[in-house]
Amino acid sequence: MITLCGFSLSNYYNKVKLALLEKGIPFREELCMTGSSDEEVLSCSPLGKVPFIRTAQGSLCESQVILDYLEAAYPETPLLPTDPWQRAKVHELVTFIDLHLELVARELYPQAFFGGTVSESNQARIRKQLTKNIAGFKRLAKFGPYLAGEHFTQADCAGWASLPLVGMASKIVLGEDLLVAGGVNWKPYIALVGERPTAQKVAADRKADQDRIAALKQAG
Repeated sequence: MITLCGFSLSNYYNKVKLALLEKGIPFREELCMTGSSDEEVLSCSPLGKVPFIRTAQGSLCESQVILDYLEAAYPETPLLPTDPWQRAKVHELVTFIDLHLELVARELYPQAFFGGTVSESNQARIRKQLTKNIAGFKRLAKFGPYLAGEHFTQADCAGWASLPLVGMASKIVLGEDLLVAGGVNWKPYIALVGERPTAQKVAADRKADQDRIAALKQAG
């Protein structure tokens, strides 16, 4: 059985977890925090990042590598089209979400979510880059009703997990949800995906962990 390692507050962990649930693949979860220096973790994820998976054949890290392995190893209930061009278009969307939206917005997270600060010069740089990248994403995303069109795909695993963070972080730090400002009305889309039982399971687990962490902080 596959073991998914990481923690439920990680959007990339939830990207993989949602794919596992959508594909109906049996798996178990193992708590592992990012940045671990434990040799057992580093042997599976050399940069200490989550998520990673353990399989009978060995370990794999990086969320998109994991999704593509799952697609090849468990072709039932596909999350990619069979047509090579359409498959590539899904990968294109995932790349925009992971690299051109979330990775840029991630620089805002210290101030948005963790009590840190982001300098005004960095805020200006991030705003400029995000605004440009969101315009590019808008050209690609179909929202028809899913990101790649009619069918739920890997792009939706990435989008559902990460788009809210991009919107919220920019709103909190920059005073404006840059997705909405750029014409990407992400909230109805997130609500649509959130109606799926798989997404409800991921969201419920994430909420339970958020509540546990909040309770621990209060007790401390």
